[in-house]
Amino acid sequence: MDRREFLRRTAHLGGAVALGGSALAATTRAALAADDFGSMLDDPAKESPIDTVVVVMMENRSFDHYFGWLADDKRYLERGKSRYGKRFRVNGKQVQSFPGPDGAPVQTAPLLTNPAETNPYRGCGHPDPGHQWTQGRAQRDGGFLAPGSGNDTFALGYYGADAMPFTSRLAREFTVCDGWHASILGPTYPNRAYLHSGQSGTYQTNALPTATGGYDWATIWDRLGAARVSAGYYFTDLPVLALWGGRLESFTHPIADYFTRAQAGTLPHVVFVDPAFLTGNRTDDHPLADIRAGQRFLRDVFAAFARSKHSRRGAFVVMYDEWGGFYDHVKPPILPDNRASPVDAANFGQAGFRVPAVIASPYARRGYVDHTLYDHTSVLRFLEWRFLGAPAHGPGKPGQTWFLTERDRRANNLGASLAADPVDRQVGVHLDVVVADPSPPCASQPGMGGGLALRAPVPATRPEDHAFQHAHDSGWFERVGFDVKPSPMVREWVRG
Repeated sequence: MDRREFLRRTAHLGGAVALGGSALAATTRAALAADDFGSMLDDPAKESPIDTVVVVMMENRSFDHYFGWLADDKRYLERGKSRYGKRFRVNGKQVQSFPGPDGAPVQTAPLLTNPAETNPYRGCGHPDPGHQWTQGRAQRDGGFLAPGSGNDTFALGYYGADAMPFTSRLAREFTVCDGWHASILGPTYPNRAYLHSGQSGTYQTNALPTATGGYDWATIWDRLGAARVSAGYYFTDLPVLALWGGRLESFTHPIADYFTRAQAGTLPHVVFVDPAFLTGNRTDDHPLADIRAGQRFLRDVFAAFARSKHSRRGAFVVMYDEWGGFYDHVKPPILPDNRASPVDAANFGQAGFRVPAVIASPYARRGYVDHTLYDHTSVLRFLEWRFLGAPAHGPGKPGQTWFLTERDRRANNLGASLAADPVDRQVGVHLDVVVADPSPPCASQPGMGGGLALRAPVPATRPEDHAFQHAHDSGWFERVGFDVKPSPMVREWVRG
């Protein structure tokens, strides 16, 4: 089913839905206040009202760069204070300055109104900001224009709410997490590996696991499958699960199946949905993709969930894999990890900078900010509690085997942000948000590859290329048994 067919079938539902309810109320009630909140984790997992969890991971944006506007949104803050008290706040900081190459301070600046930007929605003319293992450490220690950061001034640009017409509504309506960090101070593959498995092995880079034919350690998919918990991974063009070779293929499905099953009310209990990564098809928000394509993708994936029967007993979680080299004012923490090391250059316990994250559910407090320290393995921790017998909090008892690694074993459970009872069934989310047509891809420029090259670099590349594109071009997906074909739905998201 393509996007047009999905929208045709669901048009009778109108442009807005109330998660867990049948209609949008003319006026909204106050959301559950902080002192009225009873956490879902206070009850046994078997009594949890959440039975469908949808997880979407986008690419390469930091919290301040993408969500810092929330800290200055007066209407949002006033509403939050009226609901949760005068101490309500967002830990965001759009306007900052960092030392430039000559030592003089360089201030962050809005992208959309900067006359020097030829295409502020993509960042054409700039290198993809640095987000490799050593570049992240240079940014942590010396600022986002430090020597070795891999950055130019694009990394100090920021967006406002008007740049993200769908995500801004989702963030204002539900629970924003302003303490969610990338799992590791490094690039895409390691962070996505932590989401699926609580580790990245010994991999610090986007190198393919060619020696083993795929990552050879256990994943949340293995655990869910062994426990007979229904689970499905839905990809738009390239399946991330192919990093484990072909052994997780039974969980892997084209994204059209997600829309079909959501409309039929037959989604599995655990659902991961990934955007398009291929150059020219990009809906993942990774520079130098047009973020308006990402807005269209997120809008439609969320609409499928919100208009399905699953939304009554579901949670929708969206986050970004890593900060992408963009600035953020919060120093990344050190987290428990099997490969923690006192040597910084070898320390897998070093988390990355903060990333945007939102939890949408009938059980999520409206217009709320959760300040809890989370990383991607907090998703695993919630799934392990809900479906695999993990305790609600803490590392559990000696001899238990519900966890994958020390990272997810000791991660904060994002279920702490969900209420035991529906917060307000009548608060709605508008789904008919109009997003302007994305712009054409940036022109080719020398040395502009977005990810770590997996083979010898060429003199010039398409500036949107990154690790998944290189993996595709190297033939990795075919070698491990995946016949990848981009979804026809991409055309509607990318071209209008």
